[in-house]
Amino acid sequence: MDYVLRKENNFEYLEEGEGHTIILLHGLFGALSNFEDVINYFSKKFKIVVPLMPLYTMPILSTTVRHLGTYIEEFIDFKGYKNITLLGNSLGGHVALIYTLKKMENVHSIVLTGSSGLYENSFGGSYPRKEDYNYIKKKIEYTFYDPINATRELVDEVFEIVNNKGKLIRILSLAKSAIRHNMANELPKFKLPTCLIWGRNDNITPPDVAEEFNTLMPNANLYWIDKCGHAPMMERPQQFNEILNDWLVKHASL
Repeated sequence: MDYVLRKENNFEYLEEGEGHTIILLHGLFGALSNFEDVINYFSKKFKIVVPLMPLYTMPILSTTVRHLGTYIEEFIDFKGYKNITLLGNSLGGHVALIYTLKKMENVHSIVLTGSSGLYENSFGGSYPRKEDYNYIKKKIEYTFYDPINATRELVDEVFEIVNNKGKLIRILSLAKSAIRHNMANELPKFKLPTCLIWGRNDNITPPDVAEEFNTLMPNANLYWIDKCGHAPMMERPQQFNEILNDWLVKHASL
C-alpha cells in the first residue's frame, strides 16, 4: 500500500476511510508499515488515522511518555476528532492510556496490544553492543514468536536508529520513562470498553501483564493469539483483525 502522509501544523499523519475515527499509535520502533494490514482492513468502514509521533525530534529533556501523550492530545484537538477509539501497540498503548486518562470524555473505546504501562522487558537500559549487527538482529527476533518476522529491512532500520547518538538517547529516555510511569493505580478508572489482544508468546510484555490489565480495567475483554509475540497486528494480522472486528461489533457497538 502506498501511504499518502498529510502535513499540517507540524503534524504528520495518515488518514484513510470514513466513519468512526480509530487512531493507531505505534511503538518505540514503530512505523506505518506495522499497521498496514489493520489500515487496509478497517479503512473500508472506519476513518483510520495514524499520527507519526516525534520520537526522535523532541527536546531530550522532554522525551518522555507523558510528553508523547501531550503531543497526541494536541494533535487530536487540532484535528477536532471526537468520540474516538484509540488502538496502541507497545509504547503506543501507553500513550493511549495517558491521553484517555486526561480526556476520558472524548474516548469511546480503547484497544491495547502488547502495551506498556505496567511492565515491559525491552532491550534493557542500554545497547552495550549497538555496533554489532547480529546482536541487534537477535534483539529484534526476540520480539516475535517466529524470527522470520525480523526482516532485513526492519533490522536495518533499528540498527540505524541505535547507532545514531541523538536517536539512541531519545529511545533510552522514552524506554526509561515508560518503565517509571506505572499506571496500575489509574487503570480502575478506565470504565470504557477496552479490548486487550495479546500474543501468547510475548517476551516484552508477557502474558501475566495482559492478565493484570484485564483484572485492573473494569470493562476489559482479553483475547489471546497463540504462536505470537509482541506485535500481533504484524505477526498474525488476519487473526488480529478478526478479533478486533468482532469486538468492535459486540462490545463497542460499532
